[in-house]
Amino acid sequence: MVNLACHSGEGPVTLKGISVEEGISLSYLEQLFVKLRKGKIVKSVRGPGGGYVLGKPAFEISVGEVISVVEEPMNPVACLDDGSTPCDRASRCTTQKVWKCLAEKIAEFLNSVTIEDLSMEAKAISGGGLESARPVCAVEQKGGFGS
Repeated sequence: MVNLACHSGEGPVTLKGISVEEGISLSYLEQLFVKLRKGKIVKSVRGPGGGYVLGKPAFEISVGEVISVVEEPMNPVACLDDGSTPCDRASRCTTQKVWKCLAEKIAEFLNSVTIEDLSMEAKAISGGGLESARPVCAVEQKGGFGS
C-alpha cells in the first residue's frame, strides 16, 4: 500500500514491480490484492500499462483498515479473535481485561496511522530527511488502564 501511495500519480503499479521493490512474494501479493480490491482500497487497471492504483486518497486509508480488509486479526491473544474457540477459562480469566484493553489500543493506534503518513515517511527517508513526515510513533499518552 505504501508502494502504491509513493508511486501515486505515476500511473498503475504492477504487482511484479511491488514484488521486486519490496521483496514480497508475487503469489502472496496476488492473494492480498484480491482482498484489497474487494475492500475497495485498490483499483485494478487492465491492459497494457495496467496494474493497481489506490482506490481512494492515501489520507483516507488507515493501516487498521488495510489489516481488517486482508482479514488479519489485530488481537494480542487468539481467544479474542472472532470465531475462535471459546476459552474454558473466560469466566475466570484474570488477564482478559488487560488483553481487551490492549487490543483496543492497538486498533486505535493502527487506525490513527494512514497510508499517506507512511508514504510521506518513506519518501522522506529515501530523500534523506524526515522533516516533512508526521512522526508515525508520536502516540499521545492517554489515561491508564481501562480509561
